[in-house]
Amino acid sequence: MIALAGVLVALLAQAPSTAAPSPSLTREEMATFLQTAKIVRFKPISKGITSPWRLTLTDGRVTHDAAFQSVDEHKASQEFASGGRELNFVDSWRYNVAAFRLAELVGLGEMMPVTVERRWRGNQGALSWWIDTLMEEGDRLKKKIEAPDSEKWNQQMFRLRVFAQLVDDTDRNLGNVLITPDWQVRMIDFTRAFRLVPTIKEQDITRCDRRLLASLEGLTLDRVVQAAGKYLNAAEAKAVMARRDAIVAHVRRLVAQNGEAAVLY
Repeated sequence: MIALAGVLVALLAQAPSTAAPSPSLTREEMATFLQTAKIVRFKPISKGITSPWRLTLTDGRVTHDAAFQSVDEHKASQEFASGGRELNFVDSWRYNVAAFRLAELVGLGEMMPVTVERRWRGNQGALSWWIDTLMEEGDRLKKKIEAPDSEKWNQQMFRLRVFAQLVDDTDRNLGNVLITPDWQVRMIDFTRAFRLVPTIKEQDITRCDRRLLASLEGLTLDRVVQAAGKYLNAAEAKAVMARRDAIVAHVRRLVAQNGEAAVLY
């Protein structure tokens, strides 16, 4: 599905940040900053239909921007322009926080902006560290721009595809895959993830990072609940584990069929 609903559409990837350069922070320090720094400026993000905002925060030492998203829709049924229909439809900021925490849990935290829960103007929402970007993946493909290191690029995309299946992100599209100036992939906008479907799209997974596979094999329901249980209900957490099982089984079949060197890296 290539709907724009719920998409931050690359966090205005080509718009320069209004904030001054910030000192280098650890990811833990970024999270603390996002949760506690004072919000001094704000403006709406023009793309997407979930009314996201770009906020400027400062703690007196660091000044940096962040994206705020507070959408939290729950519908018995949702029809789409494509003609499709989804029962028990959810479009929620909570999944942004859950996806970040799950990414951290399986060793892919660096592929997402640090994201926390925060209240702003009376609304609870997800607040994500603003990322300096070179372009969106959609722009890269449209302009036929090749990554400087195709092997490293492909490996990042393989990781992204595995994670998208793990969280069942029904709105993963080219607009919410960011490319940083040093050609690192960053995933954003998971408000339509964590569906209850236990199956995966096997055709989307052809190779897998060895460390990611090991992390998935070691994942437990208790760890998922401990990391993201505040943002996922019991059924959603169990669905994550069911898809984990399907991913691991699929990758192991690929290894058996094609050889380890052709599948794992």
